[in-house]
Amino acid sequence: MSRQARQNSKPSVIHWRLYTVVGCIALLFCGLAARAAFLQVVEPERLRHESDMRSLRTTSHTVQRGLVTDRNGEMLAVSVPVQAVWADPKVVFERNGFDDMRRWQALADVLNQPLDPLLDRVQRNPSRRFVYLQRQVTGAVADYIRQLKIHGIYLKPESRRYYPTGEVTSQLVGITNIDDKGIEGIEKAYNDWLTGSPQKQKVRKDRNGQVVERLSVVQAGENPNDLVLSLDQRIQSLAYSELKKATESMQATSGSVVVLDVKTGEVLAMVNTPSYNPNSTSQRQSYRMRNRAITDTYEPGSTIKPFVVVAGLEAGTIKKDDIISTSPGYMRLGGSLVRDGHNLGDVTLAKMLVKSSNVGISKVALSMPIQQLLGTYYSLGLGDYSGIHLAGESAGIIHDRHRWSEHERATMSFGYGFSVTALQMASLYATLGNKGVRLPVSILKLPEVDGRIKVPEGQQVISEDVANSVLHMLVGVTEKGGTARKAHIEGYPVSGKTGTSRKAVAGGYGDDYVASFVGVAPTNNPELAIAVVINEPKGDKYYGGDAAAPVFAKVMSSALQLRNVEPVSLREKRLQIASLQENAR
Repeated sequence: MSRQARQNSKPSVIHWRLYTVVGCIALLFCGLAARAAFLQVVEPERLRHESDMRSLRTTSHTVQRGLVTDRNGEMLAVSVPVQAVWADPKVVFERNGFDDMRRWQALADVLNQPLDPLLDRVQRNPSRRFVYLQRQVTGAVADYIRQLKIHGIYLKPESRRYYPTGEVTSQLVGITNIDDKGIEGIEKAYNDWLTGSPQKQKVRKDRNGQVVERLSVVQAGENPNDLVLSLDQRIQSLAYSELKKATESMQATSGSVVVLDVKTGEVLAMVNTPSYNPNSTSQRQSYRMRNRAITDTYEPGSTIKPFVVVAGLEAGTIKKDDIISTSPGYMRLGGSLVRDGHNLGDVTLAKMLVKSSNVGISKVALSMPIQQLLGTYYSLGLGDYSGIHLAGESAGIIHDRHRWSEHERATMSFGYGFSVTALQMASLYATLGNKGVRLPVSILKLPEVDGRIKVPEGQQVISEDVANSVLHMLVGVTEKGGTARKAHIEGYPVSGKTGTSRKAVAGGYGDDYVASFVGVAPTNNPELAIAVVINEPKGDKYYGGDAAAPVFAKVMSSALQLRNVEPVSLREKRLQIASLQENAR
């Protein structure tokens, strides 16, 4: 081919290549346009869905639990803000978060965790988007972790429960778990009331996690409610202090004290030993966490005797001025003996209670049908729940047989063959002190109307005359010649009763005792009812008058002073006691 021919063919080749490139580019743009049109016109929902999956999020704010306070506003349970440390393993791997191991070592040190297990939890699944490293860290720790600036390590706000009164109220108030849900005591019983719900909101976030648009409210939030208990923290503290000293000095297995307001039925104190610090997890053994005042039952012993007299007076089988013969200090019932410490001879009902005669009280029980005695026990709340609405409460045990032997009827009269709780016994004596009106027990502070507590309607389970008579009979128990001189309180006449019962074991009764004292004061106008129970005191002083009565006296005297109950002079007290004892005859 000539040179001229080659020059003529070159432009045609260039044009062909140009047309080819332009055509390919045009086809590419047409394809892109067609794809965009397809996604936006033919299939827009899928595109929108993909976008929403990457940017739409539902956010919520942490809502702290409501406060728990005593009747005077003293804090018993509060929520404090803390942080949770979590990792996004996918971000850690994508942004080479493991390059600087010094930062990871610092993180492990501040979290008090070994480095290798911490790294393993993050590295185990690189595609995972969330894993907790530690919950409920303090603000100072959270600030330190922020300064480490480790890619993929984040902080999440949450709250932790704190109990300012510690072991003093631990079994009653209870605790929450790590997710702030109540699992014991008041925290569990009123969990729904104390727990609010956060507002949930749909938002749009950018690739850095920042909110760029707030779209709508998914769920309206609900504020938590505070809870005001009937407790008086001052009385609670002194009751716990006295009980702890007593159980430690006597090397007792455990103990309980319950203080009730006679005129309202409110629980002013409920303490147990051993106890635990709810702010620490190291002491959370079951035997420490039990609220023994409502969960543990025992045979009440002689503390039940006044209510046998109540049953006899109500039935009309005995009268206030009756004389009971206890000679020769024992009586045979079937193949068993009922005996007193010594022969008391002929005694009044008051002296029978003051001297705690088993023979005398057995004769009173046998003078009436067994259903009369059982009916009195039931009407006073034995064998039933108190209405305090706390988990784990025991109703106690009272058997209702078709046939009863005389010995079984007699032992029922001095506190054997059935079981009660410390709360039940406090309620019994509160009813006696409230002129025979049984009020429902309340762990919540009752509402006030015009500055006065609105007392719920009670039930007259004992006639007023009988209740006053038996209450006055019990005055001598803490006076000279009574079984509980150590429960005597200068300035305040006391009506109460000691109890010392053997603990049941397989096949009978063992060598351990439960010592108790239950009473009300002041007798002329009862304000408080207190039950003290000491389980398995060691040594020779295991009687109720030695082990439990001193605790009663210290708690009652201090509590009456805290409530501004004016004491009477020695002369006035003697006149009052003489008058009360005269009325009891």
